[in-house]
Amino acid sequence: MSVKSDEWIIEMSKSCGMIKPFDESLVSKGVISFGVSSYGYDVRLSDEYRIPRKIKGETVDPKDKNSIVFEDFKGKECIIPPNSFVLGRSYEYFRIPRKIIAMCFGKSTYARSGVMVNVTPLEPEWEGYITISISNTSPFPVKIHSFEGICQVLFVEAERMCSISYADRRGKYQTQHGIVPSKV
Repeated sequence: MSVKSDEWIIEMSKSCGMIKPFDESLVSKGVISFGVSSYGYDVRLSDEYRIPRKIKGETVDPKDKNSIVFEDFKGKECIIPPNSFVLGRSYEYFRIPRKIIAMCFGKSTYARSGVMVNVTPLEPEWEGYITISISNTSPFPVKIHSFEGICQVLFVEAERMCSISYADRRGKYQTQHGIVPSKV
């Protein structure tokens, strides 16, 4: 396995639309960085959020998409209450090549404020907007910024092609648009 470089990311995005819209340089002046980095791509957060407002019952059940009632919110920024979370989505649309798996990591700028980002791997031949769970682990409200960097995706190429891709098995989050809650 090998991590892919900035040159590979630029070539794949230009030739097969792996990332759209695409910034081929790292934009960082006055914003939380986004665009191509040395070995990855800093993903922007869109201006669409789903904010949990209440739970039905006493326990959140990831198998029951209705166990949390979400409020849709759109704005330049979003405040995450202490010890809570919001769902967001990437501004960029991704098309992952068959021989690649992509892994997502939170940005240190937010981590230093108690904000953690959780995204599962972007599997071979998955495509869509990334639904991003953004948690505030601090005891204070934290502001997150739309259209600025939220996480970094690293692209790893396998030595051999996978026998069954996400598209082959018709994964439940394939070609997702908007913020998609859990599905079972």
